[in-house]
Amino acid sequence: MNWGWPFAGMRRESKAAAPLIALSQLGVAAWGGRDAASLTQDGYLRNAVAYRCVRMVAEAAASVPLVTGHEAAAKLLRAPAPDMAGASFLEGVYTQLQLAGNAFVEAVQIDGRDGIAALFALRPDSVRPVTDARGWVEAWAVRERRGERLIRREATGWSPVLHLRLFNPADDVMGLPPLGAARRALDLHNASADWAKALIDNSAKPSGALVYGGGGRLPDEQFETLKSELEAHYSGAANAGRPLLLEGGLEWRPMSLSPAEMDFQEARNAAAREIALALGVPPMLLGIPGDNTYSNYREANLAFWRMSVLPLAEKMAAALSLWLDEPLGGDVEVRCDVDRVPALSVERDALWARLEGASFATPEEKRAIAGLKP
Repeated sequence: MNWGWPFAGMRRESKAAAPLIALSQLGVAAWGGRDAASLTQDGYLRNAVAYRCVRMVAEAAASVPLVTGHEAAAKLLRAPAPDMAGASFLEGVYTQLQLAGNAFVEAVQIDGRDGIAALFALRPDSVRPVTDARGWVEAWAVRERRGERLIRREATGWSPVLHLRLFNPADDVMGLPPLGAARRALDLHNASADWAKALIDNSAKPSGALVYGGGGRLPDEQFETLKSELEAHYSGAANAGRPLLLEGGLEWRPMSLSPAEMDFQEARNAAAREIALALGVPPMLLGIPGDNTYSNYREANLAFWRMSVLPLAEKMAAALSLWLDEPLGGDVEVRCDVDRVPALSVERDALWARLEGASFATPEEKRAIAGLKP
């Protein structure tokens, strides 16, 4: 705290000063950008709530097994690239999809050989679409250390780049990042942390002013003495909580709201719940107080898997099925093996119990209801 203000820079006059009225007006709020780089910097790298939500969704979706009866496709899903497991590859793709609203996977082919040698995830902020006069994407420009590399569609129309996107009503090509919708809550949560840190550095006291009520102005000698004492004994974090002795008609008047008056913690919790809502994570799973949407943790976890994780994994499976058909020379069907997801075991047990008690159904009908082959 600059204890010299409001005394520093004042003109010293012998006559009494006229009453001074300070008026303040709230300025326009400054919000951060909604591009992928800004959201990654302010969200994933600076905000613990956004970081944890993105990781929870990405890790959970990557743990859903993707299976296929196609041998070449199964090999790619097991090891998309040298020294990279399929789960690690998918986790990176899901993370980029949440942060940027877009994810790009490049298929590397070896000249003279059929099929796909490897799959690599491209950073969304380094990829831009190249469209024709009608707005259709005819190529992707990838920014590299030395210029750009253009990846064009083949003569058949197949693209070596798989583009996954979250629906964006304002753009026909690029997707909308979930954190973009929660940009205001993200800024509020980050700004409240910055404000709390600044308050702690300022002896945990809100800003204010010392008002001299003795009439006229302080004599020069008293003014300089008061200024030096405040700077030496009451400024900085080391002097936090030290009592201030006021005498000679001085009065302390706060000029900002205290944390209690701002309902500081509840504002942070509300912003955290909104961030979690945008990323599809029930706040109960994050330990954020005040969320009573679900009666228990099990229901919240089940809703998380059904409403956020599985739709993302199924979106990836459907996209890979269509994209791998042509280069692998066959009808590739990639699907999610939900029976191997431990979090959904409660639903499976309940289904099997109902089927066991369904005496009116034949064994083949029960297998069909359970999603098993005849």
